[in-house]
Amino acid sequence: MENQQNKSEGAIALKPAFIMVHMKVANLEELNLRYAQFAIPLLLKHGGQMIAGTPAPNVKEGDWNGNWAAVLQFPSMEAAEGWYNSEEYQPYKNLRINELQSEAGRVVIIPGI
Repeated sequence: MENQQNKSEGAIALKPAFIMVHMKVANLEELNLRYAQFAIPLLLKHGGQMIAGTPAPNVKEGDWNGNWAAVLQFPSMEAAEGWYNSEEYQPYKNLRINELQSEAGRVVIIPGI
C-alpha cells in the first residue's frame, strides 16, 4: 500500500504545468531585444520551454486586443512557479509589466492533467 502511495505522489510531481501569456506590447522588436533574449534562457534554466507563440492567434471566442500570445511548458507546477517567482527573473518581469506592455496583460499558470 505504501509503495502505491509513493507512486501516486510521484505521478503528481511529474505532471507538467503550462503558462499562458496574453500581452499587448508597444513594440514587438523591443520586447525581443530587451526581454525575450534574457527571459528565455532563464525559462530554460528552470526546465521550461516556449511551445507556442504568435502575434496573431486564431481567436475563436471572446475579445482579443493583444499582439502577443504564448504558451510555456514546465515539468511541474513547482518549476513554473519557481521561474515566475525567481529572483533572477524579477527584473525582466518588472520590465515587461511596467515598460514594454502598453496595457495590462494576462499570465495564467495551469496544472497539466
